Amino acid sequence: TKEEARGRLSDIKAAAGIPEDCTDDIVQVQKQTHGEGVWKELFLHPTPVVRHVLICAIGIHFFQQAIGLDSVVLYSPRIFEKAGITSSDHKLLATIAIGLSKTIFILVATFLLDKIGRRPLLLISSGGMVVILATLGFSLTIIGHSDNKITWAVGLCITMVLSSVAVFSIGMGPIAWVYSTEIFPLRLRAQGASIGVAVNRVTSGVISMTYISLYEAITIGGAFFLYAGVALVAFFFFFTFLPETQGKTLEEMEWLFGKLVGWREEAQKLKRKRKMNEANHQIQLGNNLTTDRRFAVDNKTLADFEVLKKPKRNKFAFACAILASLASILLGYGELFSFSLRVD
Repeated sequence: TKEEARGRLSDIKAAAGIPEDCTDDIVQVQKQTHGEGVWKELFLHPTPVVRHVLICAIGIHFFQQAIGLDSVVLYSPRIFEKAGITSSDHKLLATIAIGLSKTIFILVATFLLDKIGRRPLLLISSGGMVVILATLGFSLTIIGHSDNKITWAVGLCITMVLSSVAVFSIGMGPIAWVYSTEIFPLRLRAQGASIGVAVNRVTSGVISMTYISLYEAITIGGAFFLYAGVALVAFFFFFTFLPETQGKTLEEMEWLFGKLVGWREEAQKLKRKRKMNEANHQIQLGNNLTTDRRFAVDNKTLADFEVLKKPKRNKFAFACAILASLASILLGYGELFSFSLRVD
């Protein structure tokens, strides 16, 4: 339609740095070889939309690592030992189970991401991490204050470790990378994504390096109570600031972002606009069916002509997710386990 064409042209102009009111057939655009204008727009003179997008991208990457899941994975042999599992074979099996749990639920997330949406999975994942990390801290505290081996606490500890990896992998793990890239406008996407990655890696390094000092200072159970508190803050951050982006175009992103708290009103307006456009499209399609003789022969109905077809799943990306998860099991967890044993 003409409206869609104007929207696409507007996106192209914005990406190329062409003024919106420019109607010339040929436009000379000054080349930005180093992206100075992009960095200025991100940090020095951000619009309300860019500011909201940047806060969401930095926040989602920060909280993905700040909840301490890397500590659970990297130091899982130590956690299992604190829980009372002293056999090397049993610790190895438990560590492998973490990798399998991660792989399985990452695959589940690939199917749910475009069906349920980003925001519901983020809220479920962060809310689940609050409960799981608090329960893990509780079970480790019970074990630490008891002279005898408490079977139910050991079982609860192992269950919570596996559950934490599963719940993280179904939401906060993959969605942080998807969400933080798709919300940036095209002209800012490369630099914006790099900022998110930098925050992610720095936070991961800080959490991993401070875990041992943290649990020695406030006990291992206290460390996970602290991580549960961070996960609770993450839940409220996601609930307050992050709108749903599933199926949204770049033009619709401009509608959603710009108001840190008031984005829900814009989301409702966008939803009503979509319904009106779909209704008008169905009416137009119905008129075409009644006037076009080609459709009269087959006696087809509106339901037989779905305009919006769901795209086929990207098999290459799906295979990469499987290989990456399997590689982490075969190459990463065994080395981490051996390193932990040597440190002990």
